Formats: sequence, structure tokens, C-alpha cells
Amino acid sequence: MTAGFLTRERIVAPPGWSRWLVPPAALSIHLAIGQAYAWSAFKAPLESGLDISGVASALPFTLAIIMLGLSSALFGTKVDANGPRWAMVVATACFVSGFMISGIGLHLGWFWLVVLGYGFVGGIGLGVGYISPVSTLIKWFPDRPGLATGLAIMGFGGGALIASPLTASLLSTFGASGDSPSVPGIGNTFLAMGAIYLVFMSVGWLLIRVPAEGWAPAGWTPGQAKKSGMISTGQVSARNALRTPQFWLLWVVLCFNVTAGIGILERANPIFQDFFAETGTAETLAAAAVGFVSILSLANSLGRIAWSSLSDVLGRKNMYRIYLGVGALLYLLITLVPNQSRALFLVASVLILSFYGAGFATVPAYLRDLFGTYQVGAIHGRLLTAWSTAGVLGPLIVNAIADARIDAGVEGPGRYTAAFAIMIVLLVIAFVCNELIKPVDPKHHEPEPDAPADREAVESKGAQS
Repeated sequence: MTAGFLTRERIVAPPGWSRWLVPPAALSIHLAIGQAYAWSAFKAPLESGLDISGVASALPFTLAIIMLGLSSALFGTKVDANGPRWAMVVATACFVSGFMISGIGLHLGWFWLVVLGYGFVGGIGLGVGYISPVSTLIKWFPDRPGLATGLAIMGFGGGALIASPLTASLLSTFGASGDSPSVPGIGNTFLAMGAIYLVFMSVGWLLIRVPAEGWAPAGWTPGQAKKSGMISTGQVSARNALRTPQFWLLWVVLCFNVTAGIGILERANPIFQDFFAETGTAETLAAAAVGFVSILSLANSLGRIAWSSLSDVLGRKNMYRIYLGVGALLYLLITLVPNQSRALFLVASVLILSFYGAGFATVPAYLRDLFGTYQVGAIHGRLLTAWSTAGVLGPLIVNAIADARIDAGVEGPGRYTAAFAIMIVLLVIAFVCNELIKPVDPKHHEPEPDAPADREAVESKGAQS
């Protein structure tokens, strides 16, 4: 049985509670777990200190992303049933334990403990933490769900902006940087980061609150939300959502949109250097490539709040038309006019990455429109298996084709032409799937509760789904 402190009943907001305190609670979790995007800061020290390959040093990150999708799917219903504080505490415990186990493993010289700790245990924290505030935010902001989820999920995209300099500073402090990094020093960095994230994430589960039954924003009524035929008037359980074509169409949309974005993000530095290899010295080009990666990370983060907020005005389906349709055209542009203008290449890449981030931030509100708020966290968790799939698919497409072209002696943008063409095809397929999404058939809706007792029965049924 869930401990009293963690139950939903203990965090019902009192009258007068400001809903604007909830996004910071969500951000404290998402900014922490967004450290995953800064894993590359550990790669060089681990490879030099432990004498392992680049493929091996990527294993903790790869497993973490796989576990993110799996754990969010497996525990999504639990998150909805037990409430956000329970979920945030579980996420904190797993994510921080992942760092601690990894730190101990490095002190022992056992890399497999880093894979187990950061990848498996920490990956569970990633998945539970990612979905933990979603349904709560949507209930607090029924008038602006795109803005609410964008605020939180922006944190995951921007977590690397904090984690990268923090990691570099700690590695230097503990003597784990440079050509001969200290393996215990790398372990101390993991331990220190675990302690820092424990404090940071605890702010989230201490601050989080859920709205009281029947609460609504001042001056807003539920009827105002029903302006679009895409917005459901019923509630759909996570189990029934899997039986709808809308869920699987949206799964393809998210998977292919993420595949297209991560295709640039994962190999951003070498892509830039290959495209503009003849435009300057090696040192200048390397510095410019680092700046390019930073700009893309910022675009990934800002796109989550900017485009998802706009979806409250234009609608979720229309925004995905932009993400997918314009994204395909931008890929076509950098394929046909690859390196004739740095400015053109930069603008196109920034927009593609902003659409990548926005896809994550807009999809919870899209799910809310289609399936209601009843078990939207659980449905979101199941949908995130599309992210795990794309996390393997995108880098595999780009790297496999680029490596084959390099072996064939191809230089410059030609190394990526075929990969970008595949991304265009995937985005077009996703665009078609988005067009096929229609309102959910009422036969999938839960019975409308007429009284509090009926509502409790429905929620109990949902918790067992």
C-alpha cells in the first residue's frame, strides 16, 4: 500500500493555491533527467580511463533511452493511479541510484556497473520521471495544455545546458579530464552529481500538488475547450486507447518525427564538419561545429515551449502538419542545396531540431484532445515506446549510411544524401498518418460517472488496467 505521504490525497491543493507553482515542480524533475542529453561529456574520460571503445561507452546511454520507453509504458498506469508525488519520488530514487551505482562501479573498476546503474536503474528513473507531471499539468491547465506540457518538457531538452558545464567542472575538479583521466575521479563525479540531483529533484516532489475535485481556472468553463472536432468529450482508458487506430497512427507520427530530428542531433558535430570541410582551418571548423551543436540543443529546448504553446491556438493536428510537412521540405532543401550557404544550412537545421523538440512537447496535449485526461499519463507512457524505437532507428540510418559512404571514399555532404532522403520519406509517411487521425469512436469511452461513488469506481478500474 502506498505510504500516506506519497498518496494523491495528501497533495490536493488548498483553495488559493497558484497553479503556476506546478510547472517549476515539473521542471525540477525534467531539468535533472535531461542530463541524459549530456552523456557525451562522459564518453571521452570513460574511453581513455577504462580503455573501452566508443560503442562500449555509448552502452549506458543507449540502455537508458531504451528503459525510458519501456518503463514509461510499464509504469504509466501506476503513475496515474498513485499520483505525481509517488511517481516523482520513484523517479528520484531510481535516477539518483543510477549515478551512485555507477560511481561505485568506477571505484571498483567494473564498467558493467555503470551500464547497470546509469542505463538500467537510471533509465527507469528517466521513464517514470518523464511522464510523472504530464497528467497533473494538463489538469491544472485545461485552458492551455500545450503551454503547460511545453514548459515541463522544455526542461528535458534544456537539461544538457546545465549538465554539460556541471559535468566538465566536476571532472576537472576530481582530476578526471584530459588525456589521462582518473577513473576514481570519474566515479567521484558520478557520486557528486547523484547528490546534487537528489536535492534538485526533491524540490519537485515536495512542491507538486493536484487540483481539488471540480477545480477550474477562473473564468474558464469546460465547454470552452470543445471548439474543435478533434477534442474528445469522453474519457478513454489506457487499455482501450491501445485498441484505437488513433493511438497507433500517432505512434508512427511521433516515431518518425523523432527519427528525423535525432538523425541530425546525434551526429551534429561531424555533419557540420563534413558539410563545410573546405571553408576554414581544422581548428576553426571544430570550434564552429561545437557552436553548431550548442545552437541545436537550444533550438531543441526552445521549440518545445514555443511551438507547443502555439498549438493551443492552431490545434495539435495543424502543428504536426507544420512539424512534418515543413520538416520534409527543410530536409529536401539541405539535400539539394547542401553547403552553398552556412546561414541557410543553420536555419534549416535549427527549425528541424525545434520541430523535433516540439513533437515531444505537443504530443501529451494531442493525447489529451483525443483520449481525455482520465489516464493520459499512462497512454503517454505507452506512446513513448515510439521514442525508444526512434532512438535506435535514427542514429542507425544516419551512421550506417555515412560509414558506408566514407568507406567508399565519398566526401562532404554526399555522405548524408541517402540518409536525408530516407528522412524525407519517413516524414511524408508520418504526415499522411497525421491526416488520417480522426476523433475517437465513442464506443471506446469510459462510462460517464454520475456521482462521486461512480467516479471512484471508474478510477479504481483504471488503476487496475
